[in-house]
Amino acid sequence: MHPVFTVVIPAFNEEEVIMESYRRLTAVMKGTGESYELLFVDDGSKDKTAFLLGEAAEKDKNVKCIRFSRNFGHMAAITAGLDCARGDAIMIIDADLQDPPEVFPEMIAKWREGYDVVYGQRSERKGETAFKKLTANIFYRFIRSMTDVDMPVDTGEFRLIDRKVCEAIKKMREKSRYIRGLVSWVGFRQTPVSYIREKRFAGQTKYPLTKMISFAMDAITTFSYKPLKAASTLGFSISMLSFFYLIVVLCQRLFFSNTTISGWASMIAIVTFSQGIVLMVLGLMGEYIGRIFDEIKDRPIYLIQEFINEDEDK
Repeated sequence: MHPVFTVVIPAFNEEEVIMESYRRLTAVMKGTGESYELLFVDDGSKDKTAFLLGEAAEKDKNVKCIRFSRNFGHMAAITAGLDCARGDAIMIIDADLQDPPEVFPEMIAKWREGYDVVYGQRSERKGETAFKKLTANIFYRFIRSMTDVDMPVDTGEFRLIDRKVCEAIKKMREKSRYIRGLVSWVGFRQTPVSYIREKRFAGQTKYPLTKMISFAMDAITTFSYKPLKAASTLGFSISMLSFFYLIVVLCQRLFFSNTTISGWASMIAIVTFSQGIVLMVLGLMGEYIGRIFDEIKDRPIYLIQEFINEDEDK
């Protein structure tokens, strides 16, 4: 008998918070009065996260734990959870408790009204630096402007999706994954639930600036060709400017012979600028080509080392 709800919880080195996550999630899900499963995905943790989850799974059959063979990343962990989820509705939440599980009943109420996707939309972000808030604000609006898909701003993976949405996402096996983008892409009836994002309960963020930049590149290259179009436009514009500048130089030489055409410094500046643009465009093309290369190799998105409390009738 499959459960009504599955909660997918990706976790990486969360020993300081994982048991509190389990406690709060259990309290919330028991309060629904429906059958449920807590599906933790250990993304190759190096601390005691896997051990603690194993202990919880031994005591509570509602707890299931997937252990990766190594760290495959946050998006891969969510993907594994969706692949193995059995519920009629699937909720996604990080283990760090910045997204409060207590919002789930409100999401469930919206789902029962007929919505297929209920996403959490942050009205406030506690415990984050002004730089993080500013860059996040810019990032969400930039991504929305770069793609034809209607992606809501100020949202993460914290959401509830219906079984049919989950099945649609499971069919998409691209390697550079941006889950919130995929959920927006499939469509269906979607609605937000506003909430306050709390500061981390314990531990350190798993998304430093370098990972955030990589994440942003995945989002842009997965859902938009506009950077390539912009590169073409920029190249054409610079070529036209160079052509007009050549005409000016020739006119000065032919009709104003006394005019001293200096400009070694300006010429060097123009050449280095244009070469910088060329290298930037080549790097941009390389990002897209690298992702094509990953797709062609067709390696699995993740590898499971162990699945605790796996259902035999699945």
